[in-house]
Amino acid sequence: MGFTLEEAVKNYAIPYESDDDLGSIVEAIGEAKVVLLGEASHGTSEFYKVRAKLSKLLIEQKGFSAIAVEGDWPSSQQVNQYIKGYADETADARDVLQAFSRWPTWMWANEEIAEFIDWLKMHNTTSNEKVGFYGVDIYSLWESMEEIIRYLTESNPAGANLKLAKKAFSCFEPFNGMPEHYAISTAHFSQVCIDEVSELLMSIRSHKDHYEDKMEADLNMKVNALVAKNAEEYYRAMLQDNAQSWNIRDEHMVEAINEVRKHNGEDTKIIIWEHNTHIGDARATTMKDEGMLNVGQLLREQYGEQNVFAVGLGTNRGTVIAASEWDTPFMKIDVPPAREHSWEHLLHKTGAFDKLFIFNEENRKYFNGWTGHRAIGVIYDPEYEAFGNYVPSQVGSRYDAFIFIDQTTALNPIVVKKSINTI
Repeated sequence: MGFTLEEAVKNYAIPYESDDDLGSIVEAIGEAKVVLLGEASHGTSEFYKVRAKLSKLLIEQKGFSAIAVEGDWPSSQQVNQYIKGYADETADARDVLQAFSRWPTWMWANEEIAEFIDWLKMHNTTSNEKVGFYGVDIYSLWESMEEIIRYLTESNPAGANLKLAKKAFSCFEPFNGMPEHYAISTAHFSQVCIDEVSELLMSIRSHKDHYEDKMEADLNMKVNALVAKNAEEYYRAMLQDNAQSWNIRDEHMVEAINEVRKHNGEDTKIIIWEHNTHIGDARATTMKDEGMLNVGQLLREQYGEQNVFAVGLGTNRGTVIAASEWDTPFMKIDVPPAREHSWEHLLHKTGAFDKLFIFNEENRKYFNGWTGHRAIGVIYDPEYEAFGNYVPSQVGSRYDAFIFIDQTTALNPIVVKKSINTI
């Protein structure tokens, strides 16, 4: 018996009425070692709360011990140090979140994350296996270089790597910490800084025995060097090829995830928090037609689909934190009802209640009709909803499960005292 997409939604929807209903997703995850938790926006409170709840269940019931997020490595290390008891015990979660000073600050400096960090710290004080929190994004080129130089200066001031690091950093100094300046310069000077950061990464990897494992200093060195190398390549590609720069970024995030797993042990189970556009398999979207890949696709290919479980999240309407233009103050914006014939409109039309789906061998094929799937970025103008914000997708293959919150509310940002411009 076959179903239309609408019939499949009606037949397989599971009402999501309480946190207990998330147990069916935890059960479906089974023995997967990599769980990806998505979101349709970076500014929706319910998405963060649901991911936190699922993460707690996976930590407590399935032994997951690492969380990787779509955030900068140096800022996330402040959280990691805090929850593992490596940092100043007088600080609290909101103090630690001040480290996320790069726009858009609200993505991680928010009350929902502060509550989750408090839980992680409490968990780590009573657990034999401490859970880590790691940022795997690519944007922190200058901060990562500064971290490398600081560590090398304090631990091995006479070492060859310190000279390499200073040489690499001096290459970027003329651009004043502004990646867009470097990106523009590379339109004419394509070899700028390439050799320096590549040599530094190779040297750090080949001399890994020189670095202590104390408080994950060795991992911190390796990933910061990886950021420096890949960010240089990313900014060089940014003004020339959108698909190439996207791929460099997602490939970097997978490299960083693999470094975290390697450091913590090959059996480490890791949870990944990123936007749906990163964690849902790109091969089940029109992204593939533009030559784009993503984290979800790469991890499925590397680890095998049986070891990777992707959960998408979406909404019909509500409010969201976003900005009208890049590097401008955030605001609360109304999210209009989902566009007609979209995935989210279909979920609302078949019953205006919260629901979840688990896609498996039995039903996945019924959810593979092409449909528009909403994606809201950090820059958002609801007036463009009729023309953009929807990625044509085969939802059943893009994810292994999907959680739908019919009406959502905006995230609760923490005001960050310092802001760093980026692009």
